[in-house]
Amino acid sequence: MARTNPFTFMQQVRSEVSKVVWPTRNETLISTAMVLAMVALASLIFLLADQVIGWAVQAMLSLRF
Repeated sequence: MARTNPFTFMQQVRSEVSKVVWPTRNETLISTAMVLAMVALASLIFLLADQVIGWAVQAMLSLRF
């Protein structure tokens, strides 16, 4: 495997970093809001599922045979 000297490596890194398209402030805010909304929605779904499963387990455990 050929070794690249540190100077050439740093030039390549700078070249690649200059190609990155960074999101705008507005895009970042919208993405953050969407992530928070999806986390809240997922939390509600898991809370509901947990409540239903808990109710079902309690109902099964309270049965008398």
